This record gives sequence, structure tokens and C-alpha cells, in this order.
Amino acid sequence: MKLTRRIAMATGLALSLTGAFGGAASAQETINMTAIDGYPARAMWVQEFSGFFIPRVNEELAKSGNYKINWQEAYGGQIVKPRGVLEGIKLGLGDIGIVTTIFHNSSLPSQGISAVTPFISADARVVAKAVDEIAREFPQMNAELEAENQVYLATGVVLDTYQMFSKTPINSLADLQGQKVAGAGYNLRYLEGIEGAAGVRGGLPNFYNMMQTGVTDAAMLWPEAAKTFKIAEVAPYMLKADLGAVNSKTVTVNADVWAALPDEVKDVLQAVAVEYRDHVAGVAMDRAAESLQAYIDGGGTVVEMSAEQRQAWADSMPNIAVDWAKKLDGTGAPGSDMLVAYMDKLKAAGFTPLRDWAAELN
Repeated sequence: MKLTRRIAMATGLALSLTGAFGGAASAQETINMTAIDGYPARAMWVQEFSGFFIPRVNEELAKSGNYKINWQEAYGGQIVKPRGVLEGIKLGLGDIGIVTTIFHNSSLPSQGISAVTPFISADARVVAKAVDEIAREFPQMNAELEAENQVYLATGVVLDTYQMFSKTPINSLADLQGQKVAGAGYNLRYLEGIEGAAGVRGGLPNFYNMMQTGVTDAAMLWPEAAKTFKIAEVAPYMLKADLGAVNSKTVTVNADVWAALPDEVKDVLQAVAVEYRDHVAGVAMDRAAESLQAYIDGGGTVVEMSAEQRQAWADSMPNIAVDWAKKLDGTGAPGSDMLVAYMDKLKAAGFTPLRDWAAELN
């Protein structure tokens, strides 16, 4: 495999000789790294990777001055499309990147842990921390990425909570009957208890066209994304159902690249990835109210789902969390233990689930 990473010594002298005493000169090592994502640069998590993650890594490496990373950034299809980041990093087309894990339920099943437990928390910060802790306490998430020739750095939650955006008003579950709804993965299963509702798999950049052309009647996404992709133009109604925050992004590094990196650089990348996790979740929460208002200002109308209807929706669903856990158990992975631990973390953070998914394990 030809790696995209090249480590080269800096061309200039890093230090001048110490005059007549003949002190030794040293040079700063420059590491070339290509960062990729298939989503465009305007996507919030890409903006923050470029504007927060990379500068913080540079800042931390500059403290010792031993290493410097020469970054090449390739987003929005320059190297891969949104669904292609996992494969791209695996093959060495990129050295580091943001994998949208919801596109890879078969190869990265454990990453679906928050998606299969809806109606609990709409706090991106809490969910991001809980999922990342699960990844560090259980080997499963790392093992799945190792099989894809990648090293896990940190998870990311870029949405405060999924909502339903539609072309026609939705006031209750009955209004979702017979609707075609766009989603990205596990969230399509939220519709299984609603008579006649059908999920249509798609990606965020496609949702606008899917609704504009009639492929779908609605889409599950979040206000910040609705603002960024101007969803109010094609879906002027939002059902505020607060389905929950979901981890959907994971920062990974090509395993061959990782093995060749100096320990100091590895330590910085790992530490800053956790900072990025918390930073992005914070940005998601900070922008939530502003984005919702922007959706309204753009012509959108918001209907708040009643507590009774939210409970009815949660109760109507099959227990997709137990399905998820048992499937992992069947492969020898600790799916049930992971589910129990995750639910306990959210409860400890002060959240009461509308449905205790783990309690139905047997």
C-alpha cells in the first residue's frame, strides 16, 4: 500500500550554530498529512476540524518544536464522497479524516449505540462523552476500526437532536402515516411502528433534492443542518419531536500512518481529538436555538409534539436497542453490556429515558 504520508526533514536550519563553541544544530521534523471528509467545508464539523482541530494540533506541537505537520485538506468530494471516507482512509487516500459512521452500520455496528436509543437526551455534549467513554471502556469500537485499517481517536456528536422536517404539516403520529421519510441509517427504524410510513436512505447533502423532487415527503435531521442546507425552502414544517442526539462522526487515522508517527505526535492527536469532541458538541448546542430561529426566519413553521405523542412514538417502536445488542452478542462482542453501560451513563447524567431500552434485555 502506498501511503500518502511522507515524513521529511525540514529544509532550513532550525537552529543556528552556537558560534565558536560549535554547538550541534537540530532540525524540526515535518510530517505531511492529508485530512479528508466527503462533506463540504461549510458543514459545521468540517469547519471546526479545519478551524479548531488543526490549529490546536499545530499549537501543541509548537510547544516542543520537535515536529510540525504540513496539512493538506481535501473536503467536499475532492478525494472522497461522504460515504467514502472510511474506505478512503483504509486505502490511504487520506491520512486522517471524519468518518460518518451511520453510513457503515454493517462494518461499524457498535457506533450505532446512541442511534438505537432515541428519546433520551438532546444534549450533544453528554452523548458525545458517554459514547466516547464506551469506546474506551470496551474494545469493540476500536476492533471494528482496526479491521478497516484505522485507529480510533474520538467520537463526535454534531447535532443537538433529530427532528422531523416535512413538506406538509405534521401534528401527530397519524400525520406521518403513509409518509416517505429520508434518513441516514438506524433512525429509519424509528418509523417502524407508524402505519404506512416508509424510510428512504439518503445523505444530508441529498435531502433537499429528495424532498424537492418528491422522492420523500419528509426528512429526519437537525436545525443547524436545516439552516446550512436551506431545508425550509423545500420542507417548511418542522415537528419538534426531540428524538435525541446521536453520535455520527468519528475521527480516525490510517493505521499504517499511525504506526509510523512519533509518540509525541500521537499523544497530541489523541488529546486534541478529545478536545474536538467536546468543542463540536458545544458548538452544536450553542447553535441549536439560533438555527431553529433561522429556520423560522427562512419561512419554516415549528409544531411541538406533545409529551403524550412522544411517549406513544417511543412505545410504538420495536426495541431496536435490544436488537442491536443481541446482534453484537451473537458475534462475540459485548453488545448487551455496552447497552447497559451506556444507559447507566445517561441516567447518571440526569436524563430519564421515555423508554428504558436496556431494561427489556433478557
